[in-house]
Formats: sequence, C-alpha cells, structure tokens
Amino acid sequence: MPDIAPAEFLRALFDASVTAADPMICVPQALGPKPAGRVVVIGAGKASARMAEALEQAWGPCEGLVITRYGYGRPLRGIRLVEAAHPVPDQAGVDATCELLTLMQGLGADDTVIALISGGGSALLCAPAGEITLAEKQAVNAALLASGATIDKMNTLRKHLSQVKGGQLAAAAFPARLISLLISDVPGDDPSFIASGPTVGDVTTAAQAIAIVERHNIALPPSVRAVLDGPRHVISPDDPRLSKAQTQVIAAPAQSLEAAAQIARAAGVKVRVLGDALEGEARDLARTQVELAQSLRDQAPIVLLSGGECTVTQEKPVPGAKGGPNAEFMLSALIALDGARGIWGIACDTDGVDGADEVAGAIIGPDTLHIAQTRGMDPVQALHDHDAHGFFAAVGAQVVPGPTLTNVNDFRAFLILPD
Repeated sequence: MPDIAPAEFLRALFDASVTAADPMICVPQALGPKPAGRVVVIGAGKASARMAEALEQAWGPCEGLVITRYGYGRPLRGIRLVEAAHPVPDQAGVDATCELLTLMQGLGADDTVIALISGGGSALLCAPAGEITLAEKQAVNAALLASGATIDKMNTLRKHLSQVKGGQLAAAAFPARLISLLISDVPGDDPSFIASGPTVGDVTTAAQAIAIVERHNIALPPSVRAVLDGPRHVISPDDPRLSKAQTQVIAAPAQSLEAAAQIARAAGVKVRVLGDALEGEARDLARTQVELAQSLRDQAPIVLLSGGECTVTQEKPVPGAKGGPNAEFMLSALIALDGARGIWGIACDTDGVDGADEVAGAIIGPDTLHIAQTRGMDPVQALHDHDAHGFFAAVGAQVVPGPTLTNVNDFRAFLILPD
C-alpha cells in the first residue's frame, strides 16, 4: 500500500516516467567519443535543447543549431538555440529551419552531423514546400490538430508538405556522416514518424496524404494541393544519400512506464501495463479504462498504466474553451466513475503541455466530482465543449509541472485501492 496520499502517489509515478526520459540521462548513454573532424549538431523538438545541453556536457562546446519550443530553452555553450512556436509553426521556426539548412551546406565526407530529434519537431522544423505560405501551413496544421487524426496520419501529411521532413534533412547532410538520436513520442516508436522523420527514409505516398485529407475533411488551398499532386520529394529509404545515416531511439514510452511500474511495485501495489502505444478518441479510451478499473476492485491495491497518444475531434470549437487529450481523457473518466470510491486517476503529457496550454493534464479522485458540483461546474457540458482545462482549473485538479524538457507522449494511470 502506498504510504502517501493517492493523488501524491500518482503524481510520483508521473514524475518517475518523466525522469526516465530526461536527456541528461539518456543522451550520455548513447554517446561514444566525440568524432574526429568537423562536428555539426542540429536538432528540433521539445527535448532538443536539453539533449544539446547533455551532449555539450559530455563533449564540450560544439558547433550547431537546435530549435525548441518557447520556454524550453537551456544554457548552451557553443550550439546556437532558437525558440519557436508549437504546435502551430511561426516565422521564427521558418527562419531557424532555413538557418539550419544553410549550416549544413558544404559538408564533406569526413564531417559528422549529430541530429537531436524529439516530439514537437514537426512544427518547429518548418520549411513549406512549393508555393505554400506560412499562413497556409499554419491553417492546415491547425485543421489537422482539430481533426482527430492520429499522429502517424498527421505526420504523413506533414512530410509531403515540407522541404525537410521525410528524410530530406538527412539528404541535406550528405555526404557527411549522420547520427540521429531520437526521443520517441509516437506509438510504436517508428523513427520515420518521430517529428515527421526528418532524418529517416520514408515510404509514404502523396496518395496516402490525400486520403488522410479526404478522410478528415481538411480544406486545402490550391498551393497545398499542387504540392501533393506534384513530384515526390520525400526521400526513399534506399536513397544513396541516406547510406551514411544511423538512427537510434534513446528514450521511449515503454521505458517511462517501466520506471513508474517500479515505483508502484516498491510500494506494494500490483501493476498492470495496458500498453505504451494506445490510441483513440480520448473520451472513448477513458470509458474503456474506467470499466477495466472497476472490474479489478477485488485485486486492490493495483495500478493500471498506459501510454500512447489520444486524440480529440473538434467539429465546432467553442470560443474560449481550452482542452487537450489528457485533460479530456480525465474528464471523461470522471463522468464515467461518477464518484466511485477507491479509484483515483491521472493523465498527463510527459512534455508538460496538453494541447497548446502550459498544463500537462489532471488528477482526479472520488471527491473530485463533488468539488465540481459545489463550485457550479458541469463536467458533461465541459466535455461537450472540449473545455477540460477550464473545468479542472476551476476544481483545482490540474497538473502543471512546467517545461519537462523531454517528450515520450501521454502517461495515464488509475490507482484502485480497497474501499
């Protein structure tokens, strides 16, 4: 049995999952000696600045450029740091991506490029293909985020609208040796979908991207359609320009779930891991997990752990409403539990940002519904409006860790204790 309050216990599990993916731990483990010759460090993602910090701690000041989310910067000694917008790109990201490509021009066969890639890189690495403007790229990206499309589907479309994704950044580094260190935020840990695979060969097609657009009714300006109908520009895995590229996933959701599981077992709590790659509409997945949690009361104390990435489909956004998949998952679970005794839950994004807000997610317990009622909050209406952040802010149940400087996707847990 945990010797701390259930909510504190769940927060400790989340913190353990984040710590397990800290670049200061996983980057040094992946580094060998600094290569001879010129070394250029590039990177993009919510963890890229922390990854660069870890690399320079091991190798000393280095030449290079990394792009991270606003507020996720770290003190670097030689590598230049640029902060840009996420999840919808901005001009700072466009300018930094152009600078990064310029940095790699003229590299030779004896040079080495170290690419530090993590989730968030899809928005931060922004170089629209063809005649696509930044405003058009932003509109398509915002529509994708509201569509309910899974991350692999979103990143498939993103690859085919970019000059750097889908292996194109790797091609730009050739003939230099390329070593990519990746922190995974995608179900299944496929390197070609982490940050839309800028340094990894790609097998998707424009036809697949168009099918995703049609499936989710995403409006496309003519310039975007022209790129999809034009020549293929993503790089095939067998392209000679990828012959000197190496890729390693150095942190992934499974490792973080195991770190949380170890904390639970040490406290005498049984653990059931439901998987590290669960996907689906947040509210639906929550109801399914609540049913399972309620069916396991006779096995208490037990904790259910899961990772992956939920989605939220917003057909008609409500002005002023704010939410994210983790908060929406927890709001749906709160409604399904209906004040049931002995069950607590947490759902948080390990990067500290659920949706676009500086909130990781929420924690609920048997008394959360009553607190909401005493404060005049209607969880059903909040779920309908996709206003989970507003709801949990009002009831004091938000988890706000600040920038975690890593990103291994969603963390979810239900703790079932004896009544």
